[in-house]
Amino acid sequence: MRKGDANGLLSDSRIIRVITYKGELYMKKKKLGLLTGTTLSAAAVLAACGGGGGGDESGGGGDGEETYEWTFVTEENEGQVQYEYAQEFASRMDEKTDGQVTIEPVEFGGLGSEVDQVEQLQQGAVEMAVVSPGFTGTMVEEGQVFSLQFLLPNDQEDVQQVLNESEALNDTLAANYEENDIMPLSFWSEGAMQWTGNKAIESPDDFNGFQMRTQNSPLLQQTYREYGADPQVLSAGELYTSLDNGTVDGQENPLFFIEASSYDEVQSHLMISNQNSYVAMTTVNPQFYNELPDDLKETFDETVTEMQDWVYDEQVEQNEQARETMTSESDIEQVELSEDQRAEFREVTLPMRDYYVEEVGGDAEEILTTLEGEIEEITGESVE
Repeated sequence: MRKGDANGLLSDSRIIRVITYKGELYMKKKKLGLLTGTTLSAAAVLAACGGGGGGDESGGGGDGEETYEWTFVTEENEGQVQYEYAQEFASRMDEKTDGQVTIEPVEFGGLGSEVDQVEQLQQGAVEMAVVSPGFTGTMVEEGQVFSLQFLLPNDQEDVQQVLNESEALNDTLAANYEENDIMPLSFWSEGAMQWTGNKAIESPDDFNGFQMRTQNSPLLQQTYREYGADPQVLSAGELYTSLDNGTVDGQENPLFFIEASSYDEVQSHLMISNQNSYVAMTTVNPQFYNELPDDLKETFDETVTEMQDWVYDEQVEQNEQARETMTSESDIEQVELSEDQRAEFREVTLPMRDYYVEEVGGDAEEILTTLEGEIEEITGESVE
């Protein structure tokens, strides 16, 4: 992004608004998806830009009609599920509102790390974010329920039905996030999680001494300790290099993310393990959402609901294509775990449910017990 003096910045027609993040002023420029620091005073900038709100009554959307420009941050890059979700959401809102609402999707890294993005959402610096509960495990501890391996159904259609309908998640857990200035509007799966490693992982013993990258979830870290691994918390932005230089020995992600991130280039084995599903949340800043006009909020909610079917189809297509690509073009060796092998891993993880209830406290027991019952009702199978 071009840097300039005060006059250069203020005369740039691409400037949309000013936001404050960690006590500093930033200019956000449309189409670039980046923040540029500035030493301008708040009074001077706000006067030049006409204020820092998300609405602008001076243009677009018809004569005198208020227009809105929102930022939607994601944890992935263009072409990957989260970013494509944000783009599709933006397109639908633009069409439904005849251009009254403009949403700018931002790729991962454009506004910092996953943790940085969550902080910006909480502070109102951005309006919308796709958030993975794994990166909020030390803040909303109940969200670590998604780190419990072999809990969610193995079938992705069943997973999505659980995420759509669960009162444990959409009511109880969502309320815990809202208390922390994060409002989840929907939960959705990016597909089954698979392991990659610098060797084959076919039994829990194969994890002994294994340096396993994890998200910042104490429960997930403890799960890999139970396997015998040594968990290492890393941002996705550090992962490729860490796998390449041997800082960590392996990781877990859906197939589309493994292939798109080229982890198959720096790992020798891909385990089709299906130990979990990668759950993402469509979230908004609560104050932003609650202040929307009723008609716009209705359109917003309608779009959130529509996107559930869209993102299910998108992740299926991306994950299937990724496996085909790695089968035909990659040297990574694919190891499909048998049900007996998966049962061996599952046996190790079952005590983690008690760990979740005991260590997290709060609403953890209610969330887990209710969720287990909901899963059993949908699948017709016991979760024990």
